[in-house]
Amino acid sequence: MVEKILVTGGAGYIGSHCVVELIEAGFEPVVVDNFSNAVREGERDRPESINRIEKLLDTHIEFQELDLLDRPGLEKLFKKHSFSAVIHFAGLKAVGESVEKPLHYYRVNLTASINLIEVMQSHNVRNLVFSSSATVYGDPQHLPIDEEHPVGGCTNPYGKTKYFIEEMIKDHCKAEKDWNAVLLRYFNPIGAHSSGLIGEDPQGIPNNLLPYVAQVAIGRRKCLSVFGNDYDTLDGTGVRDYIHVVDLAKGHTAALKRLKDNCGCKVYNLGTGTGYSVLQMVKAMEKASGKEIAYKIAPRRSGDIASCYADPRQAEKELGWKAQFDLEIMCKRFKEDN
Repeated sequence: MVEKILVTGGAGYIGSHCVVELIEAGFEPVVVDNFSNAVREGERDRPESINRIEKLLDTHIEFQELDLLDRPGLEKLFKKHSFSAVIHFAGLKAVGESVEKPLHYYRVNLTASINLIEVMQSHNVRNLVFSSSATVYGDPQHLPIDEEHPVGGCTNPYGKTKYFIEEMIKDHCKAEKDWNAVLLRYFNPIGAHSSGLIGEDPQGIPNNLLPYVAQVAIGRRKCLSVFGNDYDTLDGTGVRDYIHVVDLAKGHTAALKRLKDNCGCKVYNLGTGTGYSVLQMVKAMEKASGKEIAYKIAPRRSGDIASCYADPRQAEKELGWKAQFDLEIMCKRFKEDN
């Protein structure tokens, strides 16, 4: 019997790529999303990303518009379906916005997750994969960051919500011995599906580096703001671990398989293990696009840190997962030319 997987926030950037991998791995995803970062398409009133996946894979995907703050709607969903597991992406995710609107982030992210876990509990769904973040590590005490690195010293409210949700899940798994959860700490997702049908094209001003750079390259935006050039890094700009979104999505199917081992609560970093600076990424995009990327130096953003990149060896050892795509070749060319 095909396993039915609930994917919250499944119409978004990472969620939609995960839906593709789930279908290709033989699972049946049921997607819910509130359109906070997804585009509606036409009269069908469904996410464009989900419609494109259906065309790509010649399949039908069950979708329901639902906000996880709607507890009765969530209860109704679980009464309708028999889920074997839940992958929880839904939530607000912009670091800068979280600094400006902390209470909004706490209310939305924490309440939604509590609702979801409580409804799962009442409907005897005991397997959860949580979309967490490397922001739970705060300003790194050592690099690369492994899963034993201290957590909780978060530098922004977004990261704190991820940390609090992780703690809730850990405590719940301790109290309920039949629960299994995998907490996936993402580094910096980039890229798109090889078909070109789905990718990162955020509504409004992009919060992430690569979509902003891409919009400058095609002329949609005039200039990239580089927030800070006085960090203790190779060129003064922030260094991050950029992981391809398809690699990230594959990590979720690996996590679902790990749940079958009655693993309890496990934590894994999903990253490449290599860090690149903002300016290295800009130069790499210039090489790839053949276009100059205009940028200006702006003040540091509150909540940002200098460097953050993963030690992903535990995921390779226990999940059988390893990132297949990185930017080393592009950056090597940049270094050779400069």
